[in-house]
Amino acid sequence: MQRLYAEVTGTNDEEATPDSVQLADEFLSEVLESFAPAGEFAFSEETVKGDLGEILLTLVAHRSTETNGKRLMEDLGRVFDADLSPGTVYPQLHEFEEEGLLERHELVRTKEYQLDDADACRERIAAEMRQHLVLGLFYHRALAEL
Repeated sequence: MQRLYAEVTGTNDEEATPDSVQLADEFLSEVLESFAPAGEFAFSEETVKGDLGEILLTLVAHRSTETNGKRLMEDLGRVFDADLSPGTVYPQLHEFEEEGLLERHELVRTKEYQLDDADACRERIAAEMRQHLVLGLFYHRALAEL
């Protein structure tokens, strides 16, 4: 929570160094353990679909190999327990390519993606994170008043 707060407020968090970058599923595991230690939390597929863009950008940024649509869909299933169709995932990847956020590399049997504009991706993910964090804090405050 302290690290999220530091990111939202723009303050310095000494633990958030480039050397501490982990895979997306490890990020999520850490967060879930602090909020739902008994494994009582699950994302709804609608939530994952609603934030698919930022989730895909995060997965591409933290995957060093096999950043193709098939592997990204497997990551969505493993990390978020979401079974999304290619018709949902690929149009988002193509849109990011057109926007200049992702670069596509044609391989023999597949296409792999990598970040093309890391700063724009970082800004987009940070903006979405702030939206969710503030909304979560709003809900938390509202629950205290019920």
